[in-house]
Amino acid sequence: MSSINTPLPVRRVIPPVPVLSLAAFAGGRHAALPSLLDGADARLVTSGRIAIGLALRALGVGAGDVVLVPAYHSPSMIPPAHWCGAEVAFYRVRPDTAPDLADIETQLAKGSVKAILATHFFGIPHDLAPLRALCDRHGAGLVEDCAHAFFGARDGVPVGSVGDYAIGSTMKFFPIYEGGCLVSRRHRLDVTLRGAGAGFEMKAALNALEAAFAYGRLPVLRMLLALPLRLKSALWNARKARSDGGATTPALAPSSSDSSFEFDARWADKRSSWFSRAVLRCVSPARIVARRRRNYVELQRALDGAPGCRPLFPRLPDGACPWMFPLLVDRPQAVFETLQRAGVPMTRFGAALWPGVDASVCPNSADLGRHLIAFPCHQALDDAERAWLHAQVRQALETCAAVPA
Repeated sequence: MSSINTPLPVRRVIPPVPVLSLAAFAGGRHAALPSLLDGADARLVTSGRIAIGLALRALGVGAGDVVLVPAYHSPSMIPPAHWCGAEVAFYRVRPDTAPDLADIETQLAKGSVKAILATHFFGIPHDLAPLRALCDRHGAGLVEDCAHAFFGARDGVPVGSVGDYAIGSTMKFFPIYEGGCLVSRRHRLDVTLRGAGAGFEMKAALNALEAAFAYGRLPVLRMLLALPLRLKSALWNARKARSDGGATTPALAPSSSDSSFEFDARWADKRSSWFSRAVLRCVSPARIVARRRRNYVELQRALDGAPGCRPLFPRLPDGACPWMFPLLVDRPQAVFETLQRAGVPMTRFGAALWPGVDASVCPNSADLGRHLIAFPCHQALDDAERAWLHAQVRQALETCAAVPA
């Protein structure tokens, strides 16, 4: 039965990413799925893209080399290769985002490919053993991109263990303002990091706390910090005014924390903040995995039978801890605009690809970029927020399907 005329819950403001709460620290340390950090040499850096650059550098990527990147990608994945002096070529992906091995083998045969970046999109692990064999046969390095898959395994093989190096984006899974990691289970990491200064440390902590306060978490702490936060805002505004007046002041935090696609080499030797590292040590991995899986399955059930859509993955594999819930939508622009007006957080991953990457390069990537909308399923969503999200998405799909194209 259609619910077009069913009143929706009142508009809510729900967190698009994990935010801190007291509940984040409950639930136990032992997760049902392995972590990217388990059994690996690791360096905690400020973003996943910095980790990509460091991984490529560790593989000896340099001028004249080619790095193969999936045609379905975030534009932030490309500048790290350019930082190393390499060129980037794109390989095709299959409709489920798995790498097209035949296309990769064709490009490897050209002989200039130094490294391949393979991504576990949306937290659903791929079987990378065949790609590993291809890399070994052609002498290419493999970087396992686990930015969407901090936890997980495929057929008992933990994410991050197949590549020469693996990278992660801790700020996608933990309630922190910045953070990424470079790891390897195959090599020792010859990477030395240093602190980024008091301003960065303060901003990383306060921004994470303010994100929690903005969504109604940690109310007692918010009251206690009200005066210091007002002082911080005044100092920040004064600093910005000096910068706008022509003074040059270095950024206190990497632009990656504010959703840019840039690669700032000044952060290549900086470690993640003390606050972010402390959160990683203290919050419950078991809760992250269990709640993300539950929230993903709940949203999939809520959308079962909704018109004009289908989940990218028919089922959530046992070994997956999802980053977001990816939905293929027949009328994506209409649905997106409807949900945007309602204030629903979402991501259109791959909608903007690197210049020159289009359907002629990879039809599947272009199709995914046009039709996919991803919705949050992170661990910080409470019962009311999830119910509101489910209702809004289903209502938007039904409303748009009822309007003639």
